[in-house]
Amino acid sequence: MQPWDLGRTNYSAVKEQHYEVAVLPLGATEPHNLHLPYGTDTLESRIVGEKICEAAWNRGGKVVLLPTIPYGTENNMHGFPLALNIDPQTLFQIIRDLIDSLVNSGIRKIVLLNSHGGNEIRPLLRELNGKSEAHLFLCNWYSSFPDVYHDVFENAEDHAGEMETSFGLAYFPELVAKDVDNPAMLAADAGATRESQFEALNRGWVSMSRPWHLLTTNSGSGNPHAATAEKGRKMMQILVERIGGFLVELSQAEINDHFPYNA
Repeated sequence: MQPWDLGRTNYSAVKEQHYEVAVLPLGATEPHNLHLPYGTDTLESRIVGEKICEAAWNRGGKVVLLPTIPYGTENNMHGFPLALNIDPQTLFQIIRDLIDSLVNSGIRKIVLLNSHGGNEIRPLLRELNGKSEAHLFLCNWYSSFPDVYHDVFENAEDHAGEMETSFGLAYFPELVAKDVDNPAMLAADAGATRESQFEALNRGWVSMSRPWHLLTTNSGSGNPHAATAEKGRKMMQILVERIGGFLVELSQAEINDHFPYNA
């Protein structure tokens, strides 16, 4: 029995626990170049959640990992088949309802563990601030190690590139497609993207919602071919240390008038 993993435990175990922190993983269902599965974001969010919650539990953190939401906002992936979209307000309402259920169960520290760039969750945190008993924290896990990213990976990552492919090779290698004629190679393109005709967009002065069927060839943005399982495991060690450590601290912290700040 794993009392920190709600989907794999039962009521006889749960009723004996006092959970301080709930972790809600957020995934998506969308193409990831030619070699990674549609459920990549969901798999990543669940696996990161398992690793960090287990580590936190073993260090005394009273945490519970919730089942992963497998759908996210895919408005800019509409040009690809079976990119399954939930509009932001629909996703927000699902999260609101789950927050209410957690508060009803006495859990007021909630971490939204997001694995999909299209899930823009911060507006929901602003909306619920002061309106809910819950204290909400957002963790886009893929953005939690920019200072050491290039100590692990060679290439910048956007979608289905070296980082996500390394993750897959480490934790779901059976779902990473290989070239039929050369099994040592990935069945993936190079993840090249088109530049905009506008300098302001290319240099980040102006932004837009990117239509991925125009931006990419096969939905990949970022070269995956330098990926290795070792890099994926090294990244996970960083995530467990950083985010797992945060969960322990959050679990032990008292909710008072100045939470989450120092007195």
